[in-house]
Amino acid sequence: MPEITTALVKDLRERTGAGVMDCKRALTETEGELEAAVDWLRKKGLAAAAKRSGRIAAEGLVGVASESRRAAMVEVNSETDFVARNDGFQAFVETVAKLALRVGDDIEGLKAEPYPGSKQTVGERLTELVATIGENITLRRAKVLSVTDGVVASYVHAALRPGLGKIGVLVAVRGASELSVLQTLGRQMGMHIAATRPMAIEIAGVDPAALEREKAILVEQARASGRPDSIIEKMVEGRIRKFYEEVVLLEQVWVHDGESRVRAVLQKAGVELVGFERFQLGEGIDRPEGPDFASEVAATAGV
Repeated sequence: MPEITTALVKDLRERTGAGVMDCKRALTETEGELEAAVDWLRKKGLAAAAKRSGRIAAEGLVGVASESRRAAMVEVNSETDFVARNDGFQAFVETVAKLALRVGDDIEGLKAEPYPGSKQTVGERLTELVATIGENITLRRAKVLSVTDGVVASYVHAALRPGLGKIGVLVAVRGASELSVLQTLGRQMGMHIAATRPMAIEIAGVDPAALEREKAILVEQARASGRPDSIIEKMVEGRIRKFYEEVVLLEQVWVHDGESRVRAVLQKAGVELVGFERFQLGEGIDRPEGPDFASEVAATAGV
């Protein structure tokens, strides 16, 4: 068998865009025959997947799976919204959410897990899905919340079907109330969080860097008024209080009645908010400026 040299692996990588380990395996399987190795990678979908991996994937679905005291949420991205309606893609998101519920939210650990009903890992099934659907697809993030007492409620906004949508929220709560009451309030809290996008549960939890950025902006705005420094300081203090009311969950106005504070709603119900997580599809992903996919299709078709 010919020696699998570094140069040979490099050549195969340049031709297919596949990963180093996949190239080594392909060359081993084909006894160092370069053309046969290219075909091997193509048959496995690895060459196609690698070529697509550089394309931006900011669409897709957020998936949620839950038990009474534990819930998991994942975000799986695709290039276009059309893929979110593909049955195979939806099944993959549902399956990965259920796996995360069992094994945790480490992405690399999830990818290494056996995919139920097959001899593949989650990562291998993902690669196969890329080759089958023809778009870059990424398992971007996952989160698991659990409590020893209480419940972890979930809410999915704009759901295509139960547990799959564009925004997902997990809310961990505990208290003396019956579990059904905690679930109801937890779901209402999830709807509130989906709408208001809080940064933290309480003021002490606000990211210091975000607070400093906000203060810097407010100081510049106040200085533009030409007021003296003593007045500017008071203006900034007042606006920071308003900032907290907008981004701190317990300080926000409860969206379900438009007047109560979230803190008061929880106190009245005798419920403690343990934690929350909010995923919005594609948030934080840089999208290139230019025509969207539908516009590109229309342009190609001459519409």
